Amino acid sequence: QVQLVESGGGSVQAGGSLRLSCTASRYTYNRNWMAWFRQVPGKERAGVAAIATGGGGTTRYADSVKGRFTISRDSANNTISLQMNSLKPEDTAMYYCAAYLIHGSPFGEYETWGQGTQVTVSS
Repeated sequence: QVQLVESGGGSVQAGGSLRLSCTASRYTYNRNWMAWFRQVPGKERAGVAAIATGGGGTTRYADSVKGRFTISRDSANNTISLQMNSLKPEDTAMYYCAAYLIHGSPFGEYETWGQGTQVTVSS
């Protein structure tokens, strides 16, 4: 059963923008947090941005994307999005949506993962 459906991604030149979206079931969306992680070959998956899906929608960002990326939520549609501006070649990675934080910080352990969407930034 597919619980997270990702869209967006693709290829862009440095300085450009892309938007990723992730739609969850209502049950999954309402658990607590959702986040975006990214992974490049040979490295561990790393948190990029996270958002609390209840309350005031607290957000967290990796230092490397602060001021360039914005995570947002659309609770009516059980969707989170990641607006990525001023993209750099080092942002190139497979981006994964995650839902339901079960341990640790907002970039800790999540229960449910999407299949990933590739983002490629050329110089």
